Amino acid sequence: MTAPAVFDRLSALADPIRGRLLLVLERQELTVREIQAALQLPQSTVSRHLKVLADHGLVFTRSEGTSNWYRMPARELDPGVRRLWHAVRDEVAGSAAARRDGERLQRTLAGRHLTSQRFFASAAGQWDRLRRELFGDRIELLALLGLLDEGWTVGDFGCGTGTLTAALAPFVARVIAVDESAAMLKAARHRTRDLSNVEVRPGNLEQPPVVPGELDAALLVLVLHHATDPLTILAGVRRTLKPGGKLLVVDMQPHEHVEYREQMGHQWLGFEEPALRGWLEEAGFDRARLVSLPSDSSARGPALFAATATAQRSPLTAHRSPLNDMESPA
Repeated sequence: MTAPAVFDRLSALADPIRGRLLLVLERQELTVREIQAALQLPQSTVSRHLKVLADHGLVFTRSEGTSNWYRMPARELDPGVRRLWHAVRDEVAGSAAARRDGERLQRTLAGRHLTSQRFFASAAGQWDRLRRELFGDRIELLALLGLLDEGWTVGDFGCGTGTLTAALAPFVARVIAVDESAAMLKAARHRTRDLSNVEVRPGNLEQPPVVPGELDAALLVLVLHHATDPLTILAGVRRTLKPGGKLLVVDMQPHEHVEYREQMGHQWLGFEEPALRGWLEEAGFDRARLVSLPSDSSARGPALFAATATAQRSPLTAHRSPLNDMESPA
C-alpha cells in the first residue's frame, strides 16, 4: 500500500462516528435504518459517512429489492488496511458510545428474530406446502448427501438412468455407476456427461467391473427384486468394498402386485427382513439395519425399506440359493 493510500485510509478512519459505524457493520450486515437505530443518528448523517467509507473500500453494498445492505469486509481487506482497521477498532471498541451501540444493535437483531418467529407462528399449519412450493418436494433429503465423506468412492450398482449417480457426484470424490442395460447406460452417460468424477461402466452385478476393495460405499437401489439370486449380487458388491465399507439397499417390502412380474420383469415380490438379514450376513456384512420408509401419498407402488450394513469379512464363495431360504411368491 503506497503512502498516499495510507493517508487516505487514515483520513477515512479518523472520524469517531465512522469507527463506530464500521464496528457494528463488522459484526452484522445492516440496512441504513438498522444502522440509524444502533447509532442513534439521523439518516442523512449515516448515508454521508457510508459514502465516504464505501469510496475507500471499507464498506460493501448489496441491493436486495428496494433495500441496500451494508457490511464491513474486514477479512477481505488487504493486509495494510486490515492492520489500520484493527488499530482503530481497538480504540473504538472500548468507548462507552460503542458499548451502547452494541446493546442497541442486539435489540435490533432481536427484532429481526421476533419477525421470523411471528412468521413461523402464523405459517406452521401450511409450512410444508410453502416449503414445497418454494424449493420442491423433499429437497431436504438431497441435502443430507452432504453428510457423506467428500473423499469417498461410491458405487451405484444398477444405476439405471443415473439419477442417483448425478445426485451423489457433487458430494464425494468419485462415483462408479454400473448397469447391464445398454439403453440405461446411454441415458446415464448423457445425464452425467458434465460430471468429471463419474465413471459409467457396463457389467453385471454378480461380478461388478470394479477393483476389489475400491469402494467406500455401495448402493443397490430398487435392484435386488430384479435378481434371480440376490445373495450372489450382495456377495459381488461386498468384494468391491473396503473393510468397513457401507452398503445401502433400498427395495420393496412384501406385496401382492403379481402383475409386476410380467410388466417389469420383477423376480421377487418384495423381501422379508429375516431373509435379507441372512443373505447380508452370508455375503460378508454385519451391523445390518432395516428401516421402513414413509409412504408418499401420491405413490401407487408398494412400501419401501432401506437396509444398511457394513462390510466385515470376505463373502463366501459358495452359498445356498436364496430360493432355499425364501420362496419367490408365485
